[in-house]
Formats: sequence, structure tokens, C-alpha cells
Amino acid sequence: QVQLVESGGGLVQAGGSLRLSCAASGLMFSKYAMSWFRQAPGKEREFVAAISPMGDSTKYTDSVKGRFTISRDNAKNTVYLQMNSPKPEDTAAYYCAANWVVMTTTPRTYDYWGQGTQVTVSS
Repeated sequence: QVQLVESGGGLVQAGGSLRLSCAASGLMFSKYAMSWFRQAPGKEREFVAAISPMGDSTKYTDSVKGRFTISRDNAKNTVYLQMNSPKPEDTAAYYCAANWVVMTTTPRTYDYWGQGTQVTVSS
């Protein structure tokens, strides 16, 4: 069965850094586009970043450009989100998601989801 397991969340001070990881199993990892989404209480799930199956293309929401970096290691079946200079407004539960071949930004298009990891940014 397919599993996506996020880790690396926690409490971080504004201006610090944090790296989230998502370990995948049960799927042909190099055939899936991978994304990070986030959701704060009372808000809809929001696209953060995506990376193509072979890692040659990325996309970011405007609010994190220049601060966050998505990457993947297909040999380890893992996708990462490096969060530099996080802001209090980045506080949310972060989820990784996998979609067959196509890199998109719409939650409903994704085939698999992790359980999420909480990121809290203090000022």
C-alpha cells in the first residue's frame, strides 16, 4: 500500500530554518510529481510547492518564493521542503502529496496524501 510520511515539523523562530521530509513507499516514486500543501485552522488547503517526477522542474506559490526550496532524492524515495526565513504566517499543518506524472497545484488532482506535520513559527 502507498504511504507518505512527513517529518521535521516543529516550533521554529521567525528568521530561522526548518527542513521537512516526506518518505514515500509502495509507489513508483520517480513517476510521480510531488507537492507540499499547507492548511491553517479555518482555511482551505493551500498549494506551497511542487516538483516534477525527475526533479527538473519546480513551482512555488508567490508567498514562499525565494525562501522555500522543494527538492527530491529519487534514490531515497524522499521529497524535502527547505524552509528558510519562515514567517508567523507560514504556521500551518504541512502535507506532502503525490500525483501520477503531472505536476499540478490543485489538491483534488493528487492521488496520495500524507498525514501532515505541524509547523509553528514564533515571532
